[in-house]
Amino acid sequence: MELLQTPSPSGQEMLIQHKWIHYVKPFADEIRTDHAGNAIGVLNPNAPFKVLLAGHCDEIALVINRIDENGYLFFDKVGGINEKAAVGMMVTVIGYNGIRTGVIGVNAQHHGGLKDGFGLEDLFIDCGYKTKQEAEQEVQIGDLIVYKRNPELLNNQYIAGRGLDNRTGAFIVAEVLRRVKELGCQVGVYAASTVNEETNLGGAYFAASAIEPTMAIACDVTFATDYPGVNKNKYGDVQLEKGPVLAKGAPINIKMNQLLESTAKELAISLQYELTPRMTGTDADKMRLTGKGVPVALVSLPLRYMHSPVETVSIKDIADEIELLAQMIAKLTGKESLNPLEK
Repeated sequence: MELLQTPSPSGQEMLIQHKWIHYVKPFADEIRTDHAGNAIGVLNPNAPFKVLLAGHCDEIALVINRIDENGYLFFDKVGGINEKAAVGMMVTVIGYNGIRTGVIGVNAQHHGGLKDGFGLEDLFIDCGYKTKQEAEQEVQIGDLIVYKRNPELLNNQYIAGRGLDNRTGAFIVAEVLRRVKELGCQVGVYAASTVNEETNLGGAYFAASAIEPTMAIACDVTFATDYPGVNKNKYGDVQLEKGPVLAKGAPINIKMNQLLESTAKELAISLQYELTPRMTGTDADKMRLTGKGVPVALVSLPLRYMHSPVETVSIKDIADEIELLAQMIAKLTGKESLNPLEK
């Protein structure tokens, strides 16, 4: 829960990365960082066969693009912000001179409300400043903003809050590293809390380029479709508590999926599937195209209400994904061929 309460807007992930490093350090053989801002925990750094796990820690955000004469803050999006979900939200403004609380103001319905088809340019943030000069003592153009929302437990089964995409992934790769340490393994394991996925996928590129992994697995979230109003014929059938989701499609290495499927069968962990025919839209895309090319898989956590302040996931699915990945990695001998043309 501490990670979920820590602001990590894309491009400014330093605070959460320090906490992630502190958490991972007791069970990692070494910790690495890079110029992108990635944090990487490593087991067996001298092993020639290297498995890279990438879970991005950055969250979607807002960015100040104008301060008016009365001290109101206007903003643009950093990542896939849904403007309809922003209306009336409390926010945390990460100012250059401290953290401030604000509210996203909206024209009262009695005064006409929001116009149809409104955009972010129709919204503003009220931090209580009276003038532009007063506001500029604490905030400036380019400062980032996240929703002010604490994580909550729903029925002791689900976690709801902002930025579960994909701080759950950063947590999962850390826990896989811890679990693999307990199980023991013969291969090198690189658990990376990556940055910038929501904006440019740059963190994954930096990590994979430096590590040159034998295989890479992106641990992200995907769209659950088990709530009212979703067209399952169009978007597929993905449910909370039905297990991790494996991607199938051209970018995905078939043999890696087979390793995951055989491990899931042994552990009696149910799996779900999504299609990624051309690209995955995740860290996997950048890792795949580094160096001489890297075989990739994508293992995702089902998530309801994507890119809203109330994203929701299952605790059971998190635990199943951690065990699936850890057990698969622990079984690797380092002699596996990932070439789909070889038996």
